[in-house]
This record gives sequence, C-alpha cells and structure tokens, in this order.
Amino acid sequence: MLTDLHATVADWYAAHARDLPWRRPGTTPWGVLVSEVMSQQTPVARVAPAWEAWMARWPEPADLAAAAPADVLRAWDRLGYPRRALRLRECAEQVVTRFCGVVPQTEEELLSLPGVGGYTAAAVVSFAHGGRALVLDTNVRRVLGRVAAGRALPPPGLTAAERAGAAELLPAEAAASVRWNEGVMELGALVCTARSPRCPACPLADRCRWRRAGAPPAARAPRRQAWHGTDRQARGRVMARLRELPDGVTLDTEELLLPLREGAEDAAQADRALASLLADGLVAEPSPGCWALPG
Repeated sequence: MLTDLHATVADWYAAHARDLPWRRPGTTPWGVLVSEVMSQQTPVARVAPAWEAWMARWPEPADLAAAAPADVLRAWDRLGYPRRALRLRECAEQVVTRFCGVVPQTEEELLSLPGVGGYTAAAVVSFAHGGRALVLDTNVRRVLGRVAAGRALPPPGLTAAERAGAAELLPAEAAASVRWNEGVMELGALVCTARSPRCPACPLADRCRWRRAGAPPAARAPRRQAWHGTDRQARGRVMARLRELPDGVTLDTEELLLPLREGAEDAAQADRALASLLADGLVAEPSPGCWALPG
C-alpha cells in the first residue's frame, strides 16, 4: 500500500530529480550498471560526461569485454579508483560468457559478477529492472536515519537494525519501491546532505525526528579520507603519466617516477605506488624497467 510518506517522496522526486543521462528513457540495464560502478565514491558531476563517452564507445557488455585494458584505463581517466575500470571490464566478460550478454535480474546473480557488491546489485535490480530491492547507499541511510531514528549521521557500517528499519519502510509493490528508492536517494544528495542540510526545503521536515529533536550534532564527526600527499595520490599521478603515452610507448622507471620523488618527504612513496599498481594489474612492465598501461 502506498502511504502518505511514500507519496510525498515520490511527488518531490518527480518535481526535483536531476536530469542525469542514465535516468533518461532508453537507458539499458548495462548502462545503469556502468553508472552505478562509476558513481562509487565519485561526484555525479564528474561521472555524467564520462558515462556518456563510455556508453557511446562501449554500449553493450560485449563491446567492453573486447576492449584492450589500456584503452579502458585511458577512458576511465580521472574518475578515481581505476581498479574499478578493470573490474567493470571483467564484469562485462562474465555477462557475455555466463548470461549471453544480458545483465542479470536477480541480486544473487548480480552479486556473482566482479566488482558488484550489495548496494550495486540492489540498485541494478531496482533502477534497471524495476524490481523490488532494498537500496541503501550513504544518502538513503542518512535520510532514513534522520527521519525515522533521529540520528544526525548513520553508523560507519550498515547494521542489522538499520537494514530492518529500512526494509519496513520499503513499499511492497515493485514500482512504488523503485520510486521510493529513487526519491530518498535524491533527497539525500540534494537536500538532506551530511554537512549543510536544507531542512526548510525538505518534504519530510515536519515528520523528521532529528529535526524535531533540535538537529543535534553527530556523536563524532566522520573521518574523511586523506588525499594530498598520500600513496593514493602518488598512484593517481603515475596512472596519469601512463595514460598520456601513445600505444606502444613506455617510460623507464626513473623517468616515470622522478617527478614524484623530487621533494617528497617519503622517498620510497613513488616506488610503493608503482609496486602497488603493478600488483593490482593497473600497470605493466613489458620489459625490465620499462612501464606502460596493461595491454
């Protein structure tokens, strides 16, 4: 049964949803899956143009499965966490070989694919196939935590009680559950944000337990992952240099890493970054001491 709560969120979403390319009519389940993988820990503003270029180049799983890893990594560009790009290519291969090129419709089958976790599987079932699934990303958890539980921020990890509470609010009818998932997620992204929630603009403000309690701050501020000066930043700089190389061209170790070593407080950071990229399959060493993207 569609309650007033569900209708309120659905009406708000219909009026305020962003025009994202993967939400447009005609987007395939594969396009939805690609958008979900790209959007992990990456702002939507950066994802949208990358997604459009990616789908124009590799519109079907078979297209990506046939692509060279180096081309995939170049196309991923600066979306971050480039291992996701190779996992997405591995995912495409398995969709082709195990599911005849058709993105599966069940969470169990989706979870068997490389790079697909619980959130992504549920999101694809809901947003790509119109099925009933409990979609719980950070935005959804924050909205439900504030409205239903009166918490400023959700726990660091999803708890059984949190999942059970969210499941109770999920509409029983599939189409209504999709609208609910879409609406709550968008509400968290645009209005019920972590740092500066716009409570006066929220359609659920009058029933929000957190707001009625005076919007108390979180017991502890969430830890933000550092970036500047980290090994992860060094990895990104190595990848950026290699993406600029034409096919068949390599850089020797000194030429590749010298800009990272100069002035570095940690002299071994560049070497660690390169070694970890090699271990992750993100770079290749075609000949000793010469480096390129994997072929």
